[in-house]
Amino acid sequence: MSAVLDSLSRFYASSIGKKILVALTGAVLVIFVLGHMIGNLLIFAGPDAINEYGHMLQTSLHGGGVWIARLGLLAAVAIHILATVQLTKQNRSARQDPYGQHKAQVSSKSSRAMIWSGMTILAFVVYHLLHFTVRVGNDYNSDAYKTQLHGETVHNVYKMVIDGFSWAPASIFYIIAMALLYSHLSHGVSSLFQTLGLTTHRTAPLFKTLGHAYATLILVGNCSIPIAIWLLGYGG
Repeated sequence: MSAVLDSLSRFYASSIGKKILVALTGAVLVIFVLGHMIGNLLIFAGPDAINEYGHMLQTSLHGGGVWIARLGLLAAVAIHILATVQLTKQNRSARQDPYGQHKAQVSSKSSRAMIWSGMTILAFVVYHLLHFTVRVGNDYNSDAYKTQLHGETVHNVYKMVIDGFSWAPASIFYIIAMALLYSHLSHGVSSLFQTLGLTTHRTAPLFKTLGHAYATLILVGNCSIPIAIWLLGYGG
C-alpha cells in the first residue's frame, strides 16, 4: 500500500502528473456541463418533461445517485482547482529561467486567466447550488412548489426555474458566469487534447476550433433559458 501511495505522490508532485489530472478532471466536468445543459433545456419541452427529469435525478438509486454524482463532481472540481493553482505557481517560478522566459510568461498569463475565470465560475456554482439545490433564501421547498406527475407529488422544477430566472439579478449573474465559462471552455477543451498527447501540428487547429464550437454551444444553450424567461417572458 505504501508503495502505491509513494507512486501516486510522486506522480502528483510532477508537473506532468498535475497536467494529466487537470485534463482528466476537466474532461469529467466538460461532460457534466453538456449533460446538465441538455437536462435544463427540457424546460422548453414543458413542465412535465423537466419535472420528470428532476424527479428521476432525485430518486435514482433511492436518492443516493444524485449524491454520488455531487460528491464525485465536488472531488473533480477540488482536484482541478488545486492542480491548476499549483501548476501556475510552477510556471511563475519557471519565468526565472532566461531561456524559457517568453514561453513561461505566455503560459503564466493563460493560466492566470483560466484561474480567475475558474474561480468566478466556482463562486457562481456555489450561488447556483444555494439557489436551486439547497434553496436558501427562498420558498422553493414549500407546498407552492409541489405538483402532480403521473399521480405522484413531485417538486415543481419548472415553476422553480421560471420564478428563479424571472428575477433579473439571478439571470444577469447567470449570463455573466456563462460568458466566463465560454472563455474557460474554449481554451480548456483544446488544452485537454494537448495534455493527453493527442495534439499534433495538423490536429491543433481542429481541436482549437472544436473548443470554440463546444464553448459556443454551451453558451447559447445555457443563456437561452434565462433570456427566454427574463427578457421574453417564457412561462410567465
